[in-house]
Amino acid sequence: MRTADLTGLPTGIPEALRDEGIEELYPPQAEAVEAGLTDGESLVAAVPTASGKTLIAELAMLSSVARGGKALYIVPLRALASEKKAEFERWEEYGIDVGVSTGNYESDGEWLSSRDIIVATSEKVDSLVRNNAAWMDQLTCVVADEVHLVDDRHRGPTLEVTLAKLRRLNPNLQVVALSATVGNAGVVADWLDAELVKSDWRPIDLKMGVHYGNAVSFADGSQREVPVGRGERQTPALVADALEGDGEGDQGSSLVFVNSRRNAESAARRMADVTERYITGDERSDLAELAAEIRDVSDTETSEDLANAVAKGAAFHHAGLAAEHRTLVEDAFRDRLIKCICATPTLAAGVNTPSRRVVVRDWQRYDGDYGGMKPLDVLEVHQMMGRAGRPGLDPYGEAVLLAKDADARDELFERYIWADAEDVRSKLAAEPALRTHLLATVASGFAHTREGLLEFLDQTLYATQTDDPERLGQVTDRVLDYLEVNGFVEFDGETIRATPVGHTVSRLYLDPMSAAEIIDGLEWGANHRTEKLRALADETEKPTRDRFESNESGGFQRASEMVADDGGGGGGADDDSDDADEFETDRTYPTPLGLYHLVCRTPDMYQLYLKSGDRETYTELCYEREPEFLGRVPSEYEDVAFEDWLSALKTAKLLEDWAGEVDEDRITERYGVGPGDIRGKVETAEWLLGAAERLASELDLDSVYAVREAKKRVEYGVREELLDLAGVRGVGRKRARRLFEAGVETRADLREADKSRVLAALRGRRKTAQNILEAAGRKDPSMDEVDEDDAPDDAVPDDAGFETAKERADQQASLGDFE
Repeated sequence: MRTADLTGLPTGIPEALRDEGIEELYPPQAEAVEAGLTDGESLVAAVPTASGKTLIAELAMLSSVARGGKALYIVPLRALASEKKAEFERWEEYGIDVGVSTGNYESDGEWLSSRDIIVATSEKVDSLVRNNAAWMDQLTCVVADEVHLVDDRHRGPTLEVTLAKLRRLNPNLQVVALSATVGNAGVVADWLDAELVKSDWRPIDLKMGVHYGNAVSFADGSQREVPVGRGERQTPALVADALEGDGEGDQGSSLVFVNSRRNAESAARRMADVTERYITGDERSDLAELAAEIRDVSDTETSEDLANAVAKGAAFHHAGLAAEHRTLVEDAFRDRLIKCICATPTLAAGVNTPSRRVVVRDWQRYDGDYGGMKPLDVLEVHQMMGRAGRPGLDPYGEAVLLAKDADARDELFERYIWADAEDVRSKLAAEPALRTHLLATVASGFAHTREGLLEFLDQTLYATQTDDPERLGQVTDRVLDYLEVNGFVEFDGETIRATPVGHTVSRLYLDPMSAAEIIDGLEWGANHRTEKLRALADETEKPTRDRFESNESGGFQRASEMVADDGGGGGGADDDSDDADEFETDRTYPTPLGLYHLVCRTPDMYQLYLKSGDRETYTELCYEREPEFLGRVPSEYEDVAFEDWLSALKTAKLLEDWAGEVDEDRITERYGVGPGDIRGKVETAEWLLGAAERLASELDLDSVYAVREAKKRVEYGVREELLDLAGVRGVGRKRARRLFEAGVETRADLREADKSRVLAALRGRRKTAQNILEAAGRKDPSMDEVDEDDAPDDAVPDDAGFETAKERADQQASLGDFE
């Protein structure tokens, strides 16, 4: 089918497709159009990677907009949302407005009402439904990318319930689900009342095979000689062979998939020695610039290691990298500047990174529930392999598994090369998923009775697949009991209503179990603090007790202020110094660590694992900091509970270090994490502390101010005295400390301080200084003719609180680090 023959699209779109070189639709695309794609018919497209799924989505969305509607594109990852938005923005010259929304789960996204195409993650769409986004009922088309992820136990239930709710809100909604080839795509189509387009067609042939000995044996019976010398490894030989080319295509890039972050980094170091031999002089210069950009993202060892590999033409890619790292690597790989990426399977989850050759080095990964190394699913391996073959550059793509002997080669052919992908199965009936989604279903008005809930759940994939219809009812009853006991829903006869707190929990996008943990902790802390302070007040002078009991400001006072003598002399606090010390009277309550530990105990926070030696370290820290915890410390004999408590403490200590201005490189070294992990933990803690602040306010607890301050300190990564400065756009944690040490301590100081002092503190960066002064509200922010040499000596501070990686090169983390 010719694109010129397409109908129902906005004016100019067929011509634009022709100008992009798309004159003929791929067979799966043509089949989708013939099935009614541009006429508003629902469709499931189960086709391989790089077979034109995105254009199928675009045709559906553009035709929907042409009919006066609004389209929503749901993606599984934030990074993919940004990529798709950039891709769709080329239609803006034809009057199509594109928006993207991935964060802030409390927002109703009102600004999106003016957009024609909206890109969002499934979690964000779910939160928009919960917050009653007014424009939701204007949707006429929704695209679900990577819909086979309904099989994922973490994000799958959210995608499943969100699609069910959108269809309930808009009975005539066109649903276009894009999927890899799965075993039961027809079941997914039945669930969505959609036509099925299933195809194995690819624009570039994919040759799948296994390397054993000195050759790759492909499924079509052909072989390619790739010799491996004595003492050499298979992967470097395959990467070098792709770079040599064979006359049928240009120099070929490689993706190497491994099973852990550590393996990705070590493999990249080895591959860099290979790729370095194949880069040109111009590429060497460009790679050096790219490496410098990577170092600027983060001053961590991970960033340095990545930059070193990139300078030689290789890279690693995993979830521990900062988002900026991943973007730089992906872009350079697409531009063929980076020749090889060694990655964990996260790279196979949708981001566009085609290569000439894919090497699946590791087809097993550790699974604690499985009890050891578990083979990967066929679907996951096929997703990795599908990255092979660059349209317009390669005559075919090659995907290669590695075998050490003939038996392993035969097993890999049976297990992966000749195998069909597994069926996808709903994970909705698990209690953690239903806790969240049943509360949201009640709170957002989709159901008001048990029967109504079951009727709604009957529209899910689970209901389509289950052979035990009673199970969903049983799990629903248990979850409703839990929600009622914790005060999130209440019953009035047959009617179920969300309580005010239940509505808040739903809008905050919290797992109800997280909310219950936070509420219990805040109330425990308030009760414990009240009892302690009353006991202290009973032993002090009457005026002190009166001041404590009359404190109804909604904030909190320092414990030392509450027990101190009004007159400032004799008696009072001095007479009770032992008790006051026990309660750490120089601290504010709840303390930041106590609050960080509280949110780290929730199921919404992925805790750090305890490694060898950690149990002893954090047990000692636990008892040292016990008065700060918002809850009872489990007994050491409650093995699982105590270990979970310590894991939460380790995660909380990372957050405390971050908020205490410990350098990022030191944190990565101390906790064995990457810069992306730090930022992920910080973002999650910021969200959970924001939720805790709302809940404390809703429940009229006096910890609101303490929670707010802890949240801000995590957000900015600074100590208390820098909060005002760090809140100025463009300042950040390091610049705030430099300015503070130079005598510029507040936002108000920025508006009045001598400009040369500010410039010197910011190391002579005029544009940065001018932008910061402008953001602080200075009337004359210009730095023209300002000379940092005119600044007084005290305006050039050391990097107080921040050590460089070089200064710590020989240091080792010890128990002293935690004191």
